[in-house]
Amino acid sequence: QVQLVESGGGLVQPGGSLRLSCAASGSIWRINSMGWYRQAPGKQRELVAAVTRAGNIHYADSMKGRFTISRDHAKNTVYLQMNSLKPEDTAVYYCNAAWAGTYSWGQGTQVTVSS
Repeated sequence: QVQLVESGGGLVQPGGSLRLSCAASGSIWRINSMGWYRQAPGKQRELVAAVTRAGNIHYADSMKGRFTISRDHAKNTVYLQMNSLKPEDTAVYYCNAAWAGTYSWGQGTQVTVSS
């Protein structure tokens, strides 16, 4: 099993920045990719960004240029740097770890972009 703990959410004004962190523990040797998803009220959960063990990165189109995902293997942690935040970025952000067709999710962290 893999356990994921997110941190770093909060309230930020439009145009501001936040950095989310996700620390993995447990059977981390299994993990192939880690990523961030988000779910806004009344909407489906959607991919934000993901990074594989080899370092390949994928971003959702609407996040390109504003969000940056990075992975610190030594700390078993993945980060999401979010810049130029917009009200439509308001959502619960979930960390995800994937391996061999199996997934693990964090508990989620709320990000609210509002003036």
